[in-house]
Amino acid sequence: MSASDSSASDPSASDPSPSSPRRSSNVVWTESRVSPEERTALHGHPGFAVWLTGLSGAGKSTIALGLERALVQAGVGASVLDGDNVRHGLCGDLGFSPEDRSENIRRVGEVARLMTDAGHAVICAFISPYRADRARVRQRFADRRLLEVFVHCPVEVCEQRDPKGLYKRARAGEISGFTGISSPYEEPEDADVVLSTAGVTPVEAVETLMIRLRELGWLGGAR
Repeated sequence: MSASDSSASDPSASDPSPSSPRRSSNVVWTESRVSPEERTALHGHPGFAVWLTGLSGAGKSTIALGLERALVQAGVGASVLDGDNVRHGLCGDLGFSPEDRSENIRRVGEVARLMTDAGHAVICAFISPYRADRARVRQRFADRRLLEVFVHCPVEVCEQRDPKGLYKRARAGEISGFTGISSPYEEPEDADVVLSTAGVTPVEAVETLMIRLRELGWLGGAR
């Protein structure tokens, strides 16, 4: 190995950020000149992420949008990253193979991390079916605030709701590799919060999350 390939001369070897796969070794992490404490003082709360995972039709997007509204009304700067929305742009080049799904979650995790670094509250609503992908996101948030929420709903109930008509199309063979039908969903084994939406309304789910966020002290001096 040449000296130029050794870790001793690799500028990224001193990268203080959590490890992340990258193709180039000639990159260096640039530290902000604004501290997390300054951002917290500016916004009145620290940056944090709420990650909603569950089957299609479980209620993730509805809860995410309700939580966003509740946080904003409380004076917390919050935004939603939604599974369908990011595929219109950021992840528009990805399909639904296992590899593409993993890359989809990796990209979203990185965006969410950057947003929380900026002191923002970000709510991520993604099926995110694989435990390994969710674990990698959690690893990237090892020194940050991430609340993993399992939006639990039996596939039978999700299929009865079928708000987008996707289950019907999957049953008809029009959609292959559909999570819960022809592709697996690996339920979280250690989620921070479990919301059983077959018997809980979206309003109740949002209230539960707001209570938890206050308990964690992540809302700061929010109303």
